[in-house]
This record gives sequence, structure tokens and C-alpha cells, in this order.
Amino acid sequence: MTSHEDVFGQEAAVTCFAPGRVNLIGEYTDLIGGNVLPMPLTKGITVTAGPAASGIHAFSTAEEAKIDINLQDGKKDHWADYVAGPLVMAEKAGTTIPPMNLMVESDLPAGAGVSSSAALEVATLKALFALTGQDRSDTDIALLAQKAENEFCGVKCGIMDQMAVSVGDQGHALALNCETLEWDQVALPAGWSIAVIHCGEARQLTDGAYNERRAALDAASEELRPHPLKSQSVEIAKKLSDPLVARRVRHVLSEQARTLRATEALRKADMSLLGDLMNESHESLRADFEVSTGSLDRLVAAAREAGALGARLTGAGFGGCIVALVAESELEPWWHAVSTECPAAWAVEL
Repeated sequence: MTSHEDVFGQEAAVTCFAPGRVNLIGEYTDLIGGNVLPMPLTKGITVTAGPAASGIHAFSTAEEAKIDINLQDGKKDHWADYVAGPLVMAEKAGTTIPPMNLMVESDLPAGAGVSSSAALEVATLKALFALTGQDRSDTDIALLAQKAENEFCGVKCGIMDQMAVSVGDQGHALALNCETLEWDQVALPAGWSIAVIHCGEARQLTDGAYNERRAALDAASEELRPHPLKSQSVEIAKKLSDPLVARRVRHVLSEQARTLRATEALRKADMSLLGDLMNESHESLRADFEVSTGSLDRLVAAAREAGALGARLTGAGFGGCIVALVAESELEPWWHAVSTECPAAWAVEL
């Protein structure tokens, strides 16, 4: 195994970890300041850091490549953008960025819809602040990471991913209000598992596809001014002039209502209701938000047929992963049945 010392000739001064995340429900609701219910994974990204004589140098064990980072250069359409972007945002916020060496290790699949980019952004910022002895809250780190994604990388994401990987607690779902950033941790009841399964189809999300959906919601917000989109009933979608915008709005408003109900169901350990709401969420993402694929739909169907109470695509869609709610005692036969039905699928986390 490659170590920081192997790459840079010095032991790491700090080691920081940020997990990936799976979203139980609340897909794209963060774009209207709504509620979400993500959980951190056990897998994630570790960034080790140490001082350098000059410059900023990053090494990825996955890429087996060392890159020199110039914060003035801007986006390079490269994995190192998710290191450079957070450093640029921290510098803009008043942090002096010292010369340093950074090594990135990951057991998190990239492009699977489990927030590998947010994990790298957050781990980089935590390493920076640990190395420079600065005390920053997990929420501050999440906000800087989101700015890096929005302003440096050009993806107009909401705050969910960065908050989930920065403040999330293992074994708990993060009940997060994306407008106020108020949150609390809701424990997963004993006897239940959250399975994250990749459909075998690489996520094909482009910045344009994501940003188009955000633009549709922005258009609806403009049409409905001065009333905030989040405060509207799902029935308002019928009054919108553009049918495509109406479908997008129907999804996020119905998903917002589902997420609030699902959070209460989890608090009360009503797993049957939680599963039903997850199933409804997938149908809405498929029909109204149009981010599912044939591979995702087949995997969701197989997961339910094998005994999952609920299953849905998770993340941005267009390939990647599903999340399924499965009784712990049934997990092994469940996965055997699912993998038999969908041989291209593979387990990210069981």
C-alpha cells in the first residue's frame, strides 16, 4: 500500500476522512431548500497532508498520479478540481493556503451517485484546517465545499451532499432542512439494513443535465414569485405554463412531502411506511424528473421482488446506485436473489 511517506518523503502531519453518502429519500429537494434524509456510508475518502517546501502537490492512489496545483489556473476537468476548488474557496474566505503535499486514498466508487466529489472536497478542507490549526465547524466546511462545487466546478448542486458527509453520523440518517441548515440525527432501528447497490451502468450525468433540472425549478420559482416554491402545494404544478417545468415541480414538491413523512416514519420505526414512500419516490423520479434508466428500473424491481420494503434510485440518477431497505436477517438471501436477477449489479455497501 502506498503511503504519504512513499510519495512525498515525509510522514503525514494530519489524516482526515470523509464518508460517501446514500440518500434514503429527498432527491433534488435540496434545490428548493427542502428536506432530505441522507446517511453516511462506511466507505469514503481519506486525505493525508503535510507541509511542502513550495507549491501545492496532490497524489491520488487510484490514479497513481501526482499533480501540481496552481490555484490561479481554474478548472481543469480533472479529479484534482475537487481538491483545488475547496482550496480556492477557502482562500477567498480569508484562509492563507500554505505550501503542502496532499495524498488522496478512496474506497468509494466515483461516478456512482454516492457523493465521491463531496467527500473529496470535505476531506480536503478538513485536512487544510487541521494542518493550519484552524477551528472550523462541520457546517462551515460543508458550505465551502458546496461553493467549490457551484463556483469552481460548475455544478449547481444543493447543500445536501456536503452536509451529509461533513456532519453525518454512522448508523444514523441526517434529517436536514436545506434552507435553514437545521438538522438532527435519526438512528436506523436495530434489525434493518440500508443496502446500496450499483446497477452496473456508469452514471452518465452531465453538468448540463443537472443544471437543466435546476433551471426548470428556477423558472417555476420566477413564475410563482413572490411565493417560495418550497411553500407551495403540489397542485401548483398544474398552473405552470410549461409542461416540462410542471413535471419537474410536481416531483420536487411531492418529494418534499414524502421526505417529511419518511423522516417521521423512521423516528417511529414504521419501516413499512418508509419503504412505501421510497417506492413512490422512485416512480416520481422516473416519470416526472426523468433521471432513471432501464438498468436502474430493473434493479429497483428486482430489489423489491426479493423482499426489500422499499427501493429507489439514489443520487442524481442517469445510472449509478439504488438504495434498498432490507431486514438484516434477510440480507444475504436478498442479495443472492438480486444479483442473480441483475448480474451486472454490484454491492457498494450491504
